Amino acid sequence: MTIHTPRILAPAGDKNCFLAAIAAGADAIYCGLKIFSARMEAQNFSIEELSSLTKLAKSKNIQVYIAFNSIIKESEQEKVFKILCKLCKFVDFDALIVQDFSLLDLAEKAGFKKEFHLSTLANCTFQSGLTTAKQLGFKRVVLPREFTIDEIKKMAQNTPEEIELEVFIHGALCYSISGRCYWSSWFGGKSSLRGRCVQPCRRIYDQKGQKKRHFSCMDFSADVLVKVLKTIPQITTWKIEGRKKSPHYVYYTVKAYKLLRDDPSKKKEALRYLDYAMGREFTHYNLLSQRKMNPLDHASETGSGLFAGRIKNPASPYFVTREDLFPSDLLRIGFEDEPSHTIQRVTRAVPKKGKFYLDKHSKFKVKKETSVYIIDRRGQDLATVIKTLDTELADRGKTIIRPVENKFKVVPPRNPVKSKNKPQEITLSRGKIRQQSIPSTMGIWISTQGYSAPSSGKNWLWLDPVLFPDEEKICSDYITKAIKKGAKNFVLNAVWQLSLFKNPKQLNLWAGPFCNITNSMTVNLLKQQGFSGVIVSPELDQETFYSLPGTCDLPLGIVLYGNWPLGISRIISDELKTNQAFTSPMGETAWITKHNNYYFVFPNWYLDLRSKKEQLGKAGFSLFINIHETIPRGIKIKNRPGLWNWNLKLL
Repeated sequence: MTIHTPRILAPAGDKNCFLAAIAAGADAIYCGLKIFSARMEAQNFSIEELSSLTKLAKSKNIQVYIAFNSIIKESEQEKVFKILCKLCKFVDFDALIVQDFSLLDLAEKAGFKKEFHLSTLANCTFQSGLTTAKQLGFKRVVLPREFTIDEIKKMAQNTPEEIELEVFIHGALCYSISGRCYWSSWFGGKSSLRGRCVQPCRRIYDQKGQKKRHFSCMDFSADVLVKVLKTIPQITTWKIEGRKKSPHYVYYTVKAYKLLRDDPSKKKEALRYLDYAMGREFTHYNLLSQRKMNPLDHASETGSGLFAGRIKNPASPYFVTREDLFPSDLLRIGFEDEPSHTIQRVTRAVPKKGKFYLDKHSKFKVKKETSVYIIDRRGQDLATVIKTLDTELADRGKTIIRPVENKFKVVPPRNPVKSKNKPQEITLSRGKIRQQSIPSTMGIWISTQGYSAPSSGKNWLWLDPVLFPDEEKICSDYITKAIKKGAKNFVLNAVWQLSLFKNPKQLNLWAGPFCNITNSMTVNLLKQQGFSGVIVSPELDQETFYSLPGTCDLPLGIVLYGNWPLGISRIISDELKTNQAFTSPMGETAWITKHNNYYFVFPNWYLDLRSKKEQLGKAGFSLFINIHETIPRGIKIKNRPGLWNWNLKLL
């Protein structure tokens, strides 16, 4: 059995976290800018800050990766190009982490000559997809957190030469599969694919009187199981999640995994470090195939930070602490989503099981049994190390960031697509359609009935938005048989599904709406790969919708009407029933249904752009999609506008 040494990749959401990662001995650090990052709620960095910090990191032989993993709208391409030009000129970094393919072209034009790493948000989840990733120019692929160790091994066994794999080993878990969550966007226009997620899955939901945080996950920790990952040479990097976490968290998680990697005999010490890092309760999630752990099955609290206790006696509020408290610790009283939550600093040491009294002003704001979390620890040892590194950073002086020449040019499409025909309309369904206005063209999810759905040359065959390693061969075999029977029209809901087709240019292959495509540069790149058309992301705003058709080399489609999911997941709480209504704190109703191996969460109102159909046709869209799901008995569809982000700016 070959053992190799993977890099430990640390998160940094601000300067002190960056310095904490250096102090702990991280091999690499990933961080984002103040815009176009998948963690916009973190403080993040200016280019000036990154210029100085990366020089310090390089002096210590530490790599730096810039997370530029937001989807990019059509109107933002010039702004992105200018930022990339400054990054390439003033910041010494090693890789760009991206999900939007327009970054490949924009970065190259800006002079970027280092590595592209494919974000987990891009959803490359099956073996042959790695070949497509390599062809597009990616050096590394970040695998989903939802994988089992067996699925990771299957990916590794089929990894092309010159491609590396990166896996998450610690940190927060999302309910939905990466790149397949629209919950925050549906409930307020703040897209998780833009780093704006407001974490609606962490809230309390009610199903028949069961009011709980049914979708709020415990954290993930591979801890001692990293010894298995260490035997897989294709995995070159262990990634710690946490760009919104504290320097204390960064420091102790890095130290823990360095011990587990380099000196497994000290695993008890490493596990103490992880306990000390102040995260939620941990789970191995799906990592052990034979003993999966559902992160929704928890008796513990799942707010961020280390749970410390619950408030007693609101008239003079206090709590009995489950952990030692130290001066300068920061406490959060209540959950982040509760308007009444407050932050309080600890001013004196309190031993475990001791009483901590809240400030007097909390008397009228806090309720009995309110949860308390330790969210940061300002230990003197770490503070001293950070101060020393900060002094070293200051001694290097500041980099003056000057304006760069704007060389960005909008290249008009070589052959703009202007269909003279009436837009084609497709109805996509898994079961019976209640409405009778059925267009002549039908769409079929090919996974329906265990990949035995009938195929024909007329129907459009839709691939699932999630395809994990065990499903690849089943899907590939179905496609081969369908093509032999005359099928030509396919909708791919991940770009990597292109690898399942031997002769794509002989077929009518469209990139589907779950590919999250939002700009013309990505559309035109997909044309080069063999796609015949693109169904754009349905979470865009009207300005972007109207601007896209005139800038693309491929015909475009749009989801006009129907059921669009809040999210897609591998898991469900044991306390929730499928096909039954549940409600949010704001009174929104939704339900969960299982398709194939995945749980789809649907709101009880339709995405509905039918009132915009004529204008969208005039703008140049040539394909309209209606998506119909079977509505469970007892679910009442609400009559409300389904414009989604039409009148917003997709924050």
